[in-house]
Amino acid sequence: MKVRIRYTKNGKIRFTSHRDVARLFERAFRKIQLPIAYSEGFSPRPKLSFGLALTVAHESDAEYLDVDLATSVDLEELPTRLSEALPDGLDVVAAAELEPGSVSLQQAIVGCSWEIEVIGLPSAEVATSVAALLAAPTLPLERERKGKKAVADVRPAILELEVVGPSLRHPDGTQLSALLATESVSLRPSELVRMIGDGLTEGLVRRTHQWTSVDPERCEPLGLPPVSTGHPIRRAS
Repeated sequence: MKVRIRYTKNGKIRFTSHRDVARLFERAFRKIQLPIAYSEGFSPRPKLSFGLALTVAHESDAEYLDVDLATSVDLEELPTRLSEALPDGLDVVAAAELEPGSVSLQQAIVGCSWEIEVIGLPSAEVATSVAALLAAPTLPLERERKGKKAVADVRPAILELEVVGPSLRHPDGTQLSALLATESVSLRPSELVRMIGDGLTEGLVRRTHQWTSVDPERCEPLGLPPVSTGHPIRRAS
């Protein structure tokens, strides 16, 4: 039985790294005695597969984890049992059995929706910069990977971007909504903030959705209950 789990990461736990979150889940699985399947060989490891890593200090309403189980379990009760075994801020909100042959989370995700608070410029100036980005035919961005610098055109990665309005948390902040691609050409929220304005810094950043493409629709890897919990979800093409 292969199960997909959806969980949230909010509050102080957002400063916990992706690797440490994986350890917290492994500990929670042991605590509730979930029958995890293990790999074979000299050093067996639990069969877990996480989705796209979330940057430290970012919050999320839509994180995902696939886990292989040796035996079937009650998926209706699993979110509550796991949430009680995890630290505050990590909450499991849905669990569903995957159909055989479903692609991995890393392969399936094509984009993420974000709420991004930017601090340092009046909202009117941020709106002007956002309009300029959307109007630009190309947006070259220099990146350094493995000690080498390369320039990529990241304009195709900005699928949607709009100014929601002034931030309610910070007097000099502006709230943005963005949909950023994650495959072929990708763009991180921190890179987007730098492109909007040199004087801007990130405030609170939250990932609200991760999206797969099931032609011709965009859908979530696992929706919220009562629609999806305990029911198989269709394979992403």
